[in-house]
Amino acid sequence: MNYIKNGGSLLNGKIRELLSDPSNPRTLTVSGNYEIDETVLLPADFTLILEDCHLRMAPGTFCNLLRNKSAGTSSADNPDRNIRVIGRGRAILDGGEYNGLSERNSEKDGLPHISVNNLILLANVDGFHIEGIHLRNQRWWAVNLLWCRRGLVRDIDFCADDRHVESDGTLAPYLSHRENGYAACHIHNADGIDLRCGCHDILIDHVTGFTQDDTIALTGLPGKLESLFRPAGKEKGAVCDDIYNVTIRNVNCEAFCSNIRLLNQGGVKLYNILIDGMMDTSKDSPHMDRGICGVRIGDNHLYGARHSTFEETYNITLRNIYSRAGCALRLAGCISGLRVENLFGFDGCGTVVENDASLADAEGI
Repeated sequence: MNYIKNGGSLLNGKIRELLSDPSNPRTLTVSGNYEIDETVLLPADFTLILEDCHLRMAPGTFCNLLRNKSAGTSSADNPDRNIRVIGRGRAILDGGEYNGLSERNSEKDGLPHISVNNLILLANVDGFHIEGIHLRNQRWWAVNLLWCRRGLVRDIDFCADDRHVESDGTLAPYLSHRENGYAACHIHNADGIDLRCGCHDILIDHVTGFTQDDTIALTGLPGKLESLFRPAGKEKGAVCDDIYNVTIRNVNCEAFCSNIRLLNQGGVKLYNILIDGMMDTSKDSPHMDRGICGVRIGDNHLYGARHSTFEETYNITLRNIYSRAGCALRLAGCISGLRVENLFGFDGCGTVVENDASLADAEGI
């Protein structure tokens, strides 16, 4: 397949040209195959339509593929608004050749922060729509959302790198916790969709494919990543970091770690979460044997300043969960108002429920 070189520069030029005339509709339709050399910046009130196209990161690049223009610089009361990325037909965002940047070497030896490896990064966006996209070979989390609200993520398909490192240093396909383990993975932490601090009022609907780590993660952990993209002019505590009012539906995926993970620590609240419909599709997968968890809420390990309390993790409903992972549902920390309906393990699922949590007002456990 032939790719148009300097694709990022070309697409940014097309966006600038389009917006230079106020009479133009703020919509750009892209077709064809492009090698992306720099981040394509998405302005507010803008729609990018990817129609039968393949955007692949150029080798040796350290940048996002798509990012909202004001990410990391906008103020809490002046977010980017109404950004849409819509795929039609064969719409592929591809991490391409891995650049070697990981969480372990992030910001070391002259390397940038690991967040440059997100294929899509949106920070402080009010009103967004991501739909109909195939994401491949993500170099870290494929989609990273921070302080994003009133949004829709729908019809998303993943195919992460499934190679592991053999004892002689060669790369071979297929991941197995039993045979080579997580440490042997060529690319680590290749999540699908990550909602971080400040995300709320979001629907995630119809997610498929394979991820090397968690397919969907709602993770409230204020740290270095959040400090880079916290809305400008607001100190910690002056802007809401909580994750709430999130619905996740129709997830049919295979995840080497967890299909869906919820985690909040350090004072961030996570509440009003509905997960309705999760099917583990890893049986006979060409990528992996089986995952660790179907759904995972909380963690015994301390990632933030402290573990969450009952007042910080609450009103979580799980319905119609089908898992063949080592554990269908793993719980830790403090959880209030947990509701579980129709939770099933199948095809050798090790444990249906592993509960290390303190629960208050729980049903179905």
